[in-house]
Amino acid sequence: MATVTETASLPSFAKLQLRTAYGPVYRSVSTNPPRESRDDEIPLIDISRIYGDLDARKSLAQDIKHAAQNNGFFYIKNHGIPEAAIEGALDASKTFFAQPEEQKQLVSKSKGKWYNGYSAKNTAMASPTEGLDYRESFSWRYEPQYDPDPKDPAAVPPEVKPFIRGEDYVWQGTSHLPAFKDGCITYWQECLKLARRLVRIFALALDLPEEYFDSVTTYPGSDGVFNYYPAMSAEEAASSQDIGLGSHTDLQCFTLLWQDMNGGLQVLNKDGQWIKASPIPGTFVVNIGDYLMRLTNDRLKSTVHRVYNRATVDRYSMPFFFGFNFNEKCGVLPSCVDENNPAKYDPISCGDWCQLRFQQTDVECKVAAY
Repeated sequence: MATVTETASLPSFAKLQLRTAYGPVYRSVSTNPPRESRDDEIPLIDISRIYGDLDARKSLAQDIKHAAQNNGFFYIKNHGIPEAAIEGALDASKTFFAQPEEQKQLVSKSKGKWYNGYSAKNTAMASPTEGLDYRESFSWRYEPQYDPDPKDPAAVPPEVKPFIRGEDYVWQGTSHLPAFKDGCITYWQECLKLARRLVRIFALALDLPEEYFDSVTTYPGSDGVFNYYPAMSAEEAASSQDIGLGSHTDLQCFTLLWQDMNGGLQVLNKDGQWIKASPIPGTFVVNIGDYLMRLTNDRLKSTVHRVYNRATVDRYSMPFFFGFNFNEKCGVLPSCVDENNPAKYDPISCGDWCQLRFQQTDVECKVAAY
């Protein structure tokens, strides 16, 4: 009798191009459909302990350390950001993006120097292998007069002043929208307060004194962003070659992300498989950025992610990007090196690190435009 031998098919992979501060890099990515993430891949962490005693904060630090060393992504609940602040920001976002294009262009990023303001859909390309980014965005950056830890703009240290990246035109060009600025700033302030608490937890996770990063987060990189992914028709969704936001890693220390319930965020795991970071009510997603990965000698993981969105409903998200004072030059942390693990990276400031990436992106986008 003849026997039939079944041969298991090998997984198929495609090459993905990513932008980095030093030029393009490539990753092999599974062509299998994205799947839901497991709890051990993107865990849900109750961070109410952040408001507890030192033992509670140390316990939280260990949970966050485990997640940050694994896939570099985790959900947080009981985060302390008031629902009213989230709703106010979401209302502001919807109001802004509902305007006619000519109104949104009043605060176009092209008017500024530091990437503040509005960017239209199909004008950016996070990953050259994934088409144009089918999203609109509005962003603003740190200004000391809005810091929840009160700051006198006239008293900003001279070494810090050149690195303040906020620009007035984003508020002047939206002054016709009632409550818009207040919705932006209130949400941004709550995120900044939480980020300053979280960076202390990261210090404990890295076997450093809890206040280790306090002096380099007084005038921090802290970017507020509203993202809008317009609904597609069924026909557009079926034929589109673009995605919502192409594959990338974040630049600074970590990101706090509020996302609506429509989904679309995907994370590239260690096996090159896309996994879904599906929305969980009442949570934020936290992920590690490139600068913190660099400071920890690659112990904490800055993971590739994207938004795959061809939905027939609108999608909104509100990320907050947190880093160090842009003037502070930092090297690999002392707790992350030893005789068997020397420092892999030279010191660089968070500001210079971000600028390197922006310059690479600008050059590559101009090349792509031709």
